[in-house]
Amino acid sequence: MRIDETWLALQTRLALKRGHVETVIPYTGYGTTSWLRVLARVVLADPRDSEPAPAAGPLKPLKEGMRGWRNFTSASVGGAVVQVEVNGSTHEVTADRGGVIDARIEVDLEPGWHTVRLRSGDSRVADAPMRVVDGAAPFGVVSDIDDTVMVTALPRPFLAAWNTFVLDEHARTPTPGMAVLYERITRTVPSAPVLYLSTGAWNVAPTLTRFLSRNLYPAGPKLLTDWGPTRDRWFRSGQDHKRTSLERLAREFPDTKWLLVGDDGQHDEVIYAEFAQRHPDNVRAIAIRQLSAGEAVLAGGRSKKAPKDTTPGIPWVYAPDGAGMSEQLEGMGIIDRDPQPRGEH
Repeated sequence: MRIDETWLALQTRLALKRGHVETVIPYTGYGTTSWLRVLARVVLADPRDSEPAPAAGPLKPLKEGMRGWRNFTSASVGGAVVQVEVNGSTHEVTADRGGVIDARIEVDLEPGWHTVRLRSGDSRVADAPMRVVDGAAPFGVVSDIDDTVMVTALPRPFLAAWNTFVLDEHARTPTPGMAVLYERITRTVPSAPVLYLSTGAWNVAPTLTRFLSRNLYPAGPKLLTDWGPTRDRWFRSGQDHKRTSLERLAREFPDTKWLLVGDDGQHDEVIYAEFAQRHPDNVRAIAIRQLSAGEAVLAGGRSKKAPKDTTPGIPWVYAPDGAGMSEQLEGMGIIDRDPQPRGEH
């Protein structure tokens, strides 16, 4: 952490010398009719990398196609005080040491999509979309990202670095049929929220958002993690992040049954099975994408356990792509029968 603090201090000095300004990067949040989870990050950024929206004031915080490494060269503003304007009321929230805003505020909103406005100091206003869910929503989707909605085909030890520092969203490959599957789910249950749970850092959220939008995945919050060391390890545990996020969703939406979607590359099956054992009433089904032989080798192998045997009463779905999952979920009644021939998608 001392090394991290030293690096941040150097970043900050260089950023101020270059004329960088305080900028709020908004992320998609979520909540119910009575509260919102507001997600954002405050950094010192080059004003030339921010584009004003046409004929209005809100900021588009990152240029299209910006590679991931650019997001990591921006100095975070730890402890920044951010004003959150929602439904005519203003709330003040404080960023953590990494500049990340993760705050819960009380509201009174109708279900659907809303926008909150964020400002830190003299920064331009930034708009953050919010998915407001009925607190008693019966169904929702939690989806992994790497090797689930996008094909990575990279060794897991290098995956985070490559996706983060090298590729932009144009170079990523969507998993066949998954966007169609999620579209069918949201068409069957329009009130169902879709949340994307990943071990990626908040820094890459704008790139992931553009990838999902460009490939026609339903819009939804990204549940990512902070970047950097803790007091006892160099990097945060991705598995712990997923477990903690699922537990939080169980507390926040106690009446919602989730379709948990992941892949069989090591950990998702075990994490989802553990969650299902603790919260069987919060799991509708678990869908696992089967990696190809080559993908499994790059992922470090497949899970060697058979966790579905430990969750009686909860159906498991295995398929190599979205089309295979669709057929099985259709048979369970989770999605409606698709009237269109498969070739028309």
